[in-house]
Amino acid sequence: MLNKIKVNSLNQKLIIYIVLTVITLAVFGQVHQFDFINIDDDIYVTDNSYVQSGVTWNGLRWAFSTTHAQFWHPLTWLSLMFDNQLYGLNAGGYHVTNVILHILSVLLLFWLFNRMTGSVWKSAFVAAYFSIHPLRVESVAWIAERKDVLSAFFWMLTLCFYVYYTEKPVIRRYFPVFLCFLCALMSKPIVVTLPIIMILLDYWPLKRFDSRKRNVILWQLKEKTLFIILSIIFSIITLYAQYNPSVKHFPLNYRLAGAPVALVTYLEKIFWPYDLAILYPLAEQLPTGQVLVSVLLIFFVSAVAIIMMKRLPYIFVGWLWYVIGLLPVIGITQTGPHSLHDLYTYLPSIGIAVMLAWSIPLILHREAVRKKILFFAGITVLVTLSFLTWKQCGYWQNSITLLQHDLKVTKGGIALAHNNIAVALADKGNIEQAMSHYNEAIRLKPKYADPYNNKGTVYGAQGKYQLAIDNFNRAIALKPDFAKAHYNRGTAYAYMGRFQTAMENYNEAIRLKPDYSDAYINRAFVHLKQGNTTLGCYDAQRACSLGDCSTLSVAKSGGYCP
Repeated sequence: MLNKIKVNSLNQKLIIYIVLTVITLAVFGQVHQFDFINIDDDIYVTDNSYVQSGVTWNGLRWAFSTTHAQFWHPLTWLSLMFDNQLYGLNAGGYHVTNVILHILSVLLLFWLFNRMTGSVWKSAFVAAYFSIHPLRVESVAWIAERKDVLSAFFWMLTLCFYVYYTEKPVIRRYFPVFLCFLCALMSKPIVVTLPIIMILLDYWPLKRFDSRKRNVILWQLKEKTLFIILSIIFSIITLYAQYNPSVKHFPLNYRLAGAPVALVTYLEKIFWPYDLAILYPLAEQLPTGQVLVSVLLIFFVSAVAIIMMKRLPYIFVGWLWYVIGLLPVIGITQTGPHSLHDLYTYLPSIGIAVMLAWSIPLILHREAVRKKILFFAGITVLVTLSFLTWKQCGYWQNSITLLQHDLKVTKGGIALAHNNIAVALADKGNIEQAMSHYNEAIRLKPKYADPYNNKGTVYGAQGKYQLAIDNFNRAIALKPDFAKAHYNRGTAYAYMGRFQTAMENYNEAIRLKPDYSDAYINRAFVHLKQGNTTLGCYDAQRACSLGDCSTLSVAKSGGYCP
């Protein structure tokens, strides 16, 4: 009889693993047909010569030494290089990797809570809710957010090993926890809050505090010291990597007022995921009423969680999981132009799912009624979320469909959305529509340099070089350290035969961005055209060291370089 029960229990869990995998694939499987998005995907893949070179020693050195894209996340770069090795520039392959990582995180999440609590169906609900909520789309369907799904995978793995360690606290079980946490941090430093989550899990459901009546703080600090040190180190690295003095910084009182508003806004979107967008408007001022209501709501929920922490510990743990998980990204410490992003809820929303899974059954006292109602209610919620997520995911098929949806949701008020949809339209040859969007971006944000630079590239492609230079001049006047605009202006001058002026612009572009391979390539061609083979070959070799050896090959085949 006991063996039969065990087999049935194993089969039940196996079925849950299969169902979780199937529903995640059903919702996100469509992404294998999707393209790159021209927001950050260029930085991470399509314009990144190191990633496009695949896995190389030079790329490996670069991944561990760069803070490109304002992060130090070498494992993210390496994962993208491996993808390039497999798929080249086939965007579908990168999307598939994101989905696989997300599925693995979902399965690990189920294992984690089932192992800690023994509650199979509640753990299954938490994993399913995490898997197919519409707020997951941004993290899974955006190739540039490889850092999100990769760090989440290592986050889950860290906690799974941690639970294994707590069952028998010995050093050989401690090491995998530490190693996985380090990998999570090297994927995306947003996981710096993980040591606090460990402490919360020690309280519930692991209940390790029950066996430690004395010196609890000292015990926790001693056990978590290495993790806390890692979190501090990666926080400092991130603050350094993201520091940008040219970005408008908001006063501290604005940031403190914005934090509770952000917490409540994310909470609202978790329960009512409507009008989701990749870009949200950044409010210059916050209504006093909205701030007060947000503060009162957070205070009320926090007070209830603290008062009920002994009787209903999952409310306390779930709420703090949510709040603490969002602390690094709600703008109190500003490292760049801060706004809301759905992806920020990727891991914090698990806390809300835990609160729902363990507290809602308490409403229904009779077990027979509870089982019937909760099963169908849970299925209804998950089916509804699946449909909404599948629909939201469909907007991500390319830059145009995504940004058209964004403009609809935000009522056309985002300059960046207009600029990037114009880039996508220009690439497809829809020049008139592209110019209209560039002009709208400039109207919304007159000191925005990118649309001027992009208008210049359109004029340059049409052979209207003076118009192109005029726009590049405007871009550089607004943003003197705009390396791409200097490079583009140099290219326009080169086409006009003004090689010395072109060279000056390429020099400035390289000064501003020492690893600018395209600038080395074009400067090499100008040197070779002027008969300066030594300098031309040097630039061609420099571009090759940065991942693009095409110019060096041409120069060698033409007899210019040895």
